[in-house]
Amino acid sequence: MQVSDSVINTRVEEWLSPVFDTETQKEILELQQQNPEGLKESFYKDLEFGTGGMRGIMGVGTNRINKYTLGKSTQGLSNYLNKEFAGQQIKTVIAYDCRHNSDTLAQLVADVFSANGIKVYLFSDLRPTPELSYAVKELGCHCGIVLTASHNPPEYNGYKVYWQDGGQLVPPQDGEIIAEINSLSYSEIKFDANSELIQKIDKEIDVPFIANSVKKGSFAATQEAKDNTTIVFTSLHGTSITAVPETLKKAGYSNVHIVKEQEVPDGNFPTVKSPNPEEPEALAMAMDLAKKVDADIVIGTDPDCDRLGIAVRNNDGQLQLLNGNQTMVVMTWFLLKYYKEKGLKGNEFIASTIVSTPMMKNLAEAYGVEYKEVLTGFKWIAKLIKDFPEKHFIGGGEESFGFMVGDFVRDKDAVTSTLLACEIVAYTKSQGSSFYKELLKLYTDHGFYKESLISLVKKGIKGAEEIKQTMIDLRNDPPKELNGEKIVLIEDYQSSIAKNTQDHTEQAIDVPKSNVLIFYTESGSKIAARPSGTEPKIKFYISVQESLDDLSAFDTVEQKLDNKILEIKKDLQLT
Repeated sequence: MQVSDSVINTRVEEWLSPVFDTETQKEILELQQQNPEGLKESFYKDLEFGTGGMRGIMGVGTNRINKYTLGKSTQGLSNYLNKEFAGQQIKTVIAYDCRHNSDTLAQLVADVFSANGIKVYLFSDLRPTPELSYAVKELGCHCGIVLTASHNPPEYNGYKVYWQDGGQLVPPQDGEIIAEINSLSYSEIKFDANSELIQKIDKEIDVPFIANSVKKGSFAATQEAKDNTTIVFTSLHGTSITAVPETLKKAGYSNVHIVKEQEVPDGNFPTVKSPNPEEPEALAMAMDLAKKVDADIVIGTDPDCDRLGIAVRNNDGQLQLLNGNQTMVVMTWFLLKYYKEKGLKGNEFIASTIVSTPMMKNLAEAYGVEYKEVLTGFKWIAKLIKDFPEKHFIGGGEESFGFMVGDFVRDKDAVTSTLLACEIVAYTKSQGSSFYKELLKLYTDHGFYKESLISLVKKGIKGAEEIKQTMIDLRNDPPKELNGEKIVLIEDYQSSIAKNTQDHTEQAIDVPKSNVLIFYTESGSKIAARPSGTEPKIKFYISVQESLDDLSAFDTVEQKLDNKILEIKKDLQLT
């Protein structure tokens, strides 16, 4: 929530009190003298928990990642844990990624937990986020923390909180913990560690995590097929280098080429503009290496190793980058095919999010399994697994390059998903097909869906206001047509109402409230708008579809879909 200049000044004065160390006070005084606008940005609001935890720029202030904002969050969480599990020896596990200060911030969080009588397992070095999720359950912990800002720029860091099931915080715990944090003053943070309660961990979790990744990600590929598969992998300077190569090796893949220039973890991410596998530029070096070694697949993971981007050979033999929706539907199809051949029991389900491709629902119907759809963020998919223990989760993903195989990890997992992608490439190649050919077959069988994502960056106070106003305008004056087609349905997840614009009937939306609008046209196009929960962006998700009766018409139909997307962008003034 934004505040007035007088409130900002009060906050600044508090941070200049003896509660805060001299280094912090010095930085604030420098901002006052040299960068008053920067000072305002640092204090105009409190950091908030979004779809992927709490992320922000590192620095002094209430709107920054620092020892005090993380200390306060950890103190509030400690208070909540001690109330919720009174009389128990509470345990937590902490991991961190390659970002600047992640190791020192992880130690600080461990110190605060231990000062509150909580047992801490602290990874001795950087580890992937999915391994943290696994460790929470493996060690029987009450919660877990990972210090990461995922794919955000180098100046960011963040703080994700996981609960007993290995999934990220969801209602009601999230609201209760946030209330506990907000009730605290900074002077109440206990920084004095009890070192006896802090235990370093590494191989005792690494070994079973990788073993389970191999078990859960291995399917139909023979050793001969694996030997005939050439893989290029890049960790983009992140944590996946600690787990992915070893997982592939233990699964039987020996022909793996690692991009050496991006192999060493580095919070500056020196070889890329952004360590984001959604961006084609991030995989450029891997693509160059793949051409030299004639690779079948290119895989790159983000810094904390929960998302992956891939490129595979298309029908012309050229490497082609796939988007998150395309990767997700092929992975889901492969899992469904495997489970159907083994014999479905009738309690299986797959899951995805409200801004992902509608093709996922078609796949579920075709294979006779249940499809569940949730808000953006894998915490909601993890919640499904917890809420429906009688059902079996096969797998699922979201458009933003995240996927989860089974439920041994309760967050998106680029370690097991990387192995799954390689299995699909190896198996389909051995059968005279390919990852890409199977994607095209899915288009003929289930409808040709094409998606486009537009992310508008809006930084700082002004940007936050612009994002807020854009959503207000879309609600108050929604488009009546897009691409010459009538809008027939508007879903407003903030009001929890779906409105049919033709007969003016309304239905309740039975998911938690969220600042998302989705518009549907009469031909089935779907356009969603939502502010990002982890970055200063507003995102527009466009999905269009046509039937594809024969692969010979692929190019023609694809051009038609591209034109649809272009016209929708023009109508929304996004070009």
